Amino acid sequence: MKKVVILLSGGLDSTVTLYWAKSRGYSPYCLIFDYGQRHRREIFSAIKIAQKTDCKYQLVKFKLPWGGSVLLDKRSSLPQRKIEEIGKDIPSTYVPARNTIFLSFALSYAETIGAETIFIGANALDFSGYPDCRPEYYNAFREVAKKGTKIGQEKKERGNYLIKIYTPLIRKTKAEIVKLGMKLKVPFALTWSCYAGGKYPCGKCDSCLLRIKGFREAKISDPLLSA
Repeated sequence: MKKVVILLSGGLDSTVTLYWAKSRGYSPYCLIFDYGQRHRREIFSAIKIAQKTDCKYQLVKFKLPWGGSVLLDKRSSLPQRKIEEIGKDIPSTYVPARNTIFLSFALSYAETIGAETIFIGANALDFSGYPDCRPEYYNAFREVAKKGTKIGQEKKERGNYLIKIYTPLIRKTKAEIVKLGMKLKVPFALTWSCYAGGKYPCGKCDSCLLRIKGFREAKISDPLLSA
């Protein structure tokens, strides 16, 4: 089985990506990040999901002491917008260069363990408008993987650049992701999307609204929100 690195946040998209990779016979090695976000609820979800799927995982801890996002500052209020407003601008929940940092860790991990692919559950349709979730961003980072790693340079003469960056959900709607998750038997009740943390989702933040939209359009009941 080919080793792959999965960026696992504990959310809907990353969990569906993990199950998608497993369904295709890959051996996932999960990276879970504790970067000082405003709650640890998503971290607990990610660990439970990794354990449920019998996947090896690493919990990477680091801090961004300069802040730059309401997700890094519990004193700041989370934005509450209407669903039709989401994705039209870059909201205050954007964490500067977060996916670049995550992918850099993943690239180092993949090169170390001999994984040929990094999977990330990025989505550029039903999303909050983050610049590091768009296809052009991942095309640029693929060049980084080709030119900035030992394995990329060693494979250069044969025209086979590794490590690959794979975004299987990038052009899917949330409803399509939910339906795919149902087909893959994803345990939606274990996932966590809410920016606020807590025992139950707030149902008001961008992430909750997009999740609600996805399940509603897929005509599937969300066990987490139902609770």
